[in-house]
Amino acid sequence: MSKNVLVVVYSYTGTSMAVAKLMAIQQNWSLGWIEEKRSRRGAWGSWRCLLDSFLRRHPPIRYHGSSPGHFDAVVLVSPIWALRLAGPMRSFVVAERERLRDVAVVSVMGGQGGPNAVAEVADILGRAPFMSMTVTAREVDDGSCAARLQAFGTAVQGAEDSREVVRPTTLSTEAV
Repeated sequence: MSKNVLVVVYSYTGTSMAVAKLMAIQQNWSLGWIEEKRSRRGAWGSWRCLLDSFLRRHPPIRYHGSSPGHFDAVVLVSPIWALRLAGPMRSFVVAERERLRDVAVVSVMGGQGGPNAVAEVADILGRAPFMSMTVTAREVDDGSCAARLQAFGTAVQGAEDSREVVRPTTLSTEAV
């Protein structure tokens, strides 16, 4: 039996959105996205990206999508800023932590920081994500991450499916 999985993405440049859309299409999962209430255009916006990550700030956001509480698992797709989780995704995880059951993390980065983002999500939730992966912006741009994303999505789905408790009829108290 297939479980409901939601992909939630924050994307500043569009790279993380490309990853999230591909996963949602590959697995036939729902997609929700985070947008910031304040624009990051220009040089000051780029500085705010770094400051938000370095200071672990929670910038104001709007979430567009179904409630994470309606899903068995949520896959968070976020860029890495200054070796940390992007501020808007941090804001989402803090706001929704009570509705996030099982969480997997996909970090999109220039080169480093994926494990730091996973650790930060774990710290906010009080439990580790059950699965994580990283992709580089280069892999997204050249399409070479597609097969790995497919395998990750299949593994997430398999992990969720294996959580079902199956009770053989012969052991059931209702068996006749």
